[in-house]
Amino acid sequence: MSEALRPQPRTSNDTLPHWQGLRDHRLRLQRCAGCGTFRHYPRPLCPQCHCFDVEWIDAAGDAQVHSWTVLHHAFHPAFRSLVPCVMVTATLREGVRLLAPFKGDVRHLVPGLALRVGFEDISAELTLPVLVPA
Repeated sequence: MSEALRPQPRTSNDTLPHWQGLRDHRLRLQRCAGCGTFRHYPRPLCPQCHCFDVEWIDAAGDAQVHSWTVLHHAFHPAFRSLVPCVMVTATLREGVRLLAPFKGDVRHLVPGLALRVGFEDISAELTLPVLVPA
């Protein structure tokens, strides 16, 4: 299948600032305007205080490896050319976790490894985060 046939993320009022930030090579996180809790993935309601008021903050971009997995099977035919792929769950400085592809030497992966958030331009409309060694 063609790369152009990859499923695309759906945006909403709750996620649009996140996707726009990625296009600008910035990782934007929601922070609850009521209690200050950061949250990622974007959603309308704070899981701590149930407030709907949100502000968008640029993440610092540094993180640490929490865990990782190697994907050997594509979950959709359009992604076959991308496997095997290493996906890392990283804890951002802001305390939330981000799941993203790892762009580095897999042999150096250990829990706690320092990472930076990078950006991969998929198309003019879509940029995705990646994780690289710091």
